[in-house]
Amino acid sequence: MVSEIWTEKYRPSKFDQVVGQDDTVKKVEALTGSLNIPHLLFAGPAGTGKSTLALIVVKELFEKNWRENYLELNASDERGINIIREKVKNFARTKSIGNVPFKIIFLDEADALTPEAQQALRRTMENYSSTCRFILSCNYSSKIIDPIQSRCAIFRFKLLEKKDIAKVIQKISEGEKLTINPDALELIYEGSEGDCRRCINILQSTASISPIINFDLVSTVISNAKPKDIRVVMDYAISGDFQKAREKLLDTMLRDGVSGQDVIKAIQKELWSLPIEPEVKVKLTEKTGEAEFRIVEGSDPFIQLQSLLASFVLAGLGL
Repeated sequence: MVSEIWTEKYRPSKFDQVVGQDDTVKKVEALTGSLNIPHLLFAGPAGTGKSTLALIVVKELFEKNWRENYLELNASDERGINIIREKVKNFARTKSIGNVPFKIIFLDEADALTPEAQQALRRTMENYSSTCRFILSCNYSSKIIDPIQSRCAIFRFKLLEKKDIAKVIQKISEGEKLTINPDALELIYEGSEGDCRRCINILQSTASISPIINFDLVSTVISNAKPKDIRVVMDYAISGDFQKAREKLLDTMLRDGVSGQDVIKAIQKELWSLPIEPEVKVKLTEKTGEAEFRIVEGSDPFIQLQSLLASFVLAGLGL
C-alpha cells in the first residue's frame, strides 16, 4: 500500500523518466509514437517498472481520456475463464473514445492465469484486435502459452542496478527533504535486491522514524542478517568450533529477528570471501542450496542451518 501511494506521487509522466530499462523504454516509446502498438508482453522481476511503463503508454496515447480507454485486471485475484469471457470481452468489443482506434487492457501477473483462461484470452486477442490492444505483465514468460507469446511483442525487464536505485532515492529524498548517508544508500540497495518497490517501502519506513537516514536506522528496518555477524558464524565453523558457531547463529537470528532464508542469502554472499580452496567453496555452495530448498519446503530453519554449519566444520577440518 505504501509503495503504491509513493509510486503514484512520484509516477513518471515521460518515458525517459523510467530508470534502468533504457533499451526497452526506447522501443516502447517508438511504438507508442506510431499510435499503432501491437499486443505487448512485459516480463521480468517484480518492482522493475512493468506496470508503470504500461500506465505511461496509456497516458501518452489517450491523455485526458485515458481512464475511459483503459482496463486493468490483476490476474492473481481474477484468473478464471469467466473473467476473460465477461469483463475482458465486454470491454474489448466497445469502441474507444478519442483519436486512437483501440482501447488498452492491462493484465497484471498474467502468468497466474489458468491454462483455460489463457486459451480464451488467445481467441479474444485475435477477435478484437481492431478495437483493443493487450499489455500483459508477468514474472515468468515461460508460464504464458506459446500462442499468446507469438501474438505479442515481448520486452524483458531486468533488476535495477545500484545507480538506478540511487536515481529513485535521490528524487524522493529531494521531494521529501530527506538526508541519506552513503552507507545507508548502499544498505537500501542491498535490501531491495534491485526491486524499486521494495526500495521505496524501505525508504518510507525509515523516513517515518527520522528524516536523517543512516546505516543503523536502515538496518533496524530491513532486519537483514548483518554481514559481519554471519562472517563470525562462518569463521567459527571453518575453524572447527561448531558449538560457538551454533550459539552465534542462534543469537543473530533471535536478536535481529531474521528468517532462515535471510541467513542463507547472507551466507551465500559471504561464502566466496572465505580463505578456503575454490573446490571447497563449490561444495559448500551446493550444501547451501540444499539447505535453502529444505527450508522453503517447510523444514525447521534452525535445524537446517545447523546441518549447514556442520558441513562448514567438516570442510574446515578437511573431511
